[in-house]
Amino acid sequence: MIFKGKTIVLGVGASISAYKSADLCSKLAQEGATVYPIITESALKFVGAATFWGLSGQPVSTGVFEEAFGPSEIAHLRYGELADVIVIAPASADLLARLAGGFCDDMLSAVVVANPGKPVLIAPAMNTHMWQNPATQWNRRTLERRGYIFIEPGVGRLAEGIVGAGRLAEPAEIVEVIRETLFPRRDLEGKRVLVTAGPTREAIDPVRYITNRSSGKMGYAIAEAAAARGAYVTLVSGPTHLPQPAGIAEMYRVGSAANMAEAVFARSDAQDIIVACAAVADYAPTATALQKIKKSGDADFAIALTPTIDILKELGRRKRPGQILIGFAAETENIAANAEKKLHEKNLDLIVANDITKEGAGFDTDTNIVTLYQKQGEPVTLPIMSKRAVADAIWNKVNENLLMPNR
Repeated sequence: MIFKGKTIVLGVGASISAYKSADLCSKLAQEGATVYPIITESALKFVGAATFWGLSGQPVSTGVFEEAFGPSEIAHLRYGELADVIVIAPASADLLARLAGGFCDDMLSAVVVANPGKPVLIAPAMNTHMWQNPATQWNRRTLERRGYIFIEPGVGRLAEGIVGAGRLAEPAEIVEVIRETLFPRRDLEGKRVLVTAGPTREAIDPVRYITNRSSGKMGYAIAEAAAARGAYVTLVSGPTHLPQPAGIAEMYRVGSAANMAEAVFARSDAQDIIVACAAVADYAPTATALQKIKKSGDADFAIALTPTIDILKELGRRKRPGQILIGFAAETENIAANAEKKLHEKNLDLIVANDITKEGAGFDTDTNIVTLYQKQGEPVTLPIMSKRAVADAIWNKVNENLLMPNR
């Protein structure tokens, strides 16, 4: 009965996966939650209100003018007052657009707009092309900037027969995110954590530079998850378009590998845990032109490159007793061999490896598929998950296996 005494407003949008919401409603009620279902008019084409009334034992709202609590209560305001958390599962592309636009022409959107600051969890479900549409992703980012938490859709076979991202997260996964939202872990309380994230840029001239495809999303998720668990988090980030993660204590934005090395080494001794997630350039131009290099006919142009400092290897050399060092390995082949070699050669406690050629695991995605390697024990391969879920899984592993009293 983990949700005993908690009230959850469950919004159900129009999607073929709405049947899973009935299972979610049942699981939440079985765990002691008071569940108030709100079903959009379009969602009623897929599921019936009576089902949710039977599973929750509470009135089911479907229209903005319904008086679920009687004529003396304004329903869309009362829902927000009662809720400990608002969960929307599934959320269609249309529903995301209306929420991002601040529309409140049905009960569910009105409840969200009138929400007095309670957490809002959104589990999207739709066709892959609709999910990947720039408008939908814009709406997602808009809602995230307002503090809404997204539960990443899964990748698999969709109702129309194609395989791709867009499946509603499984009810058990949604239940776990609700649990973490209502009862956040504080297992990193008192720990100092440094995270590196994003790419570096190595200047060729004042206009051009060498870089890579890292978006910084994984590192930012790790920093945010650590802060949510009570850590004092310092983030050293290469150039990204991402906002500062919630809850972190310090953030330093850097450009080149040399800049990142300087920022990290100046702060590394004070850290209990260092997570090197940044995609640091292995090489930089030997010399940077002071002026823009002009094209000269059809002649080939060569750039002399010099190896950059191996920040992770140097951190491993400097690592003090009791300090935990975690690295990442983004690979295209021989994943296990390359990860284990890096684990031992760079004196790491844990390495997170992924095959960037897999769908859902490459650069600039919102999901990842990783395997965790330690010096002792079997590797742990995680299924495709949102990067925030991967971050929490990494911190779970750190807490279970590395932050032991006898370490």
